[in-house]
Amino acid sequence: MSRYRGPRLRICRRLGDLPGLTRKNSKKQVPAGEHGQQLRKPSEYALRLEEKQKLRFNYGLSERQLLRYIKIAKKVQGSTGLVLLQILEMRLDNIIFRLGIAPTIPAARQLVNHRHILVNEKNVSICSYQCKAGDTIKIRDKESSKALVENNIQFPGLINLASHLELDKRNLIGKVNSIIDREWVALQLNELLVVEYYSRK
Repeated sequence: MSRYRGPRLRICRRLGDLPGLTRKNSKKQVPAGEHGQQLRKPSEYALRLEEKQKLRFNYGLSERQLLRYIKIAKKVQGSTGLVLLQILEMRLDNIIFRLGIAPTIPAARQLVNHRHILVNEKNVSICSYQCKAGDTIKIRDKESSKALVENNIQFPGLINLASHLELDKRNLIGKVNSIIDREWVALQLNELLVVEYYSRK
């Protein structure tokens, strides 16, 4: 099974803060397991693998999906790493998480799969749907759908709403104004190392 369903704090202890994966914070700072306490200088390969794993776990992607996004980003003119981050940030499940409608990306994915979300007044149940500038994201006009979301909006996963998004909390309507800028990506990551990791393949 490609989707990770194991303990999330174990991953956060190894890779650092992943806001899309979980809201919880571990009191322990070293990686889990008996070898976590051993301080060893990581190899060049280990550094690139770690950055790639951060992307995978934060956005909830399989290896095949991430490889496909890398191939798409390489075809687009501009910095491959930046284009890759923009593609991932414009996924529907991530936009819902960034709007504060869901506490994490897996929770946002569940909202999409259960058909609680409308994009431009059409029901969309595909999490990897690529949002574009000008898209409006709305909660379905059902009491059960709105009750799920209203609780999450009070306590958003990230404190600041990104500059490329806007949210009308009263009507539960979000809007994508533009493509995200690099400084608004919430993940602490060196995307060039991810591109270098895949350049060997």
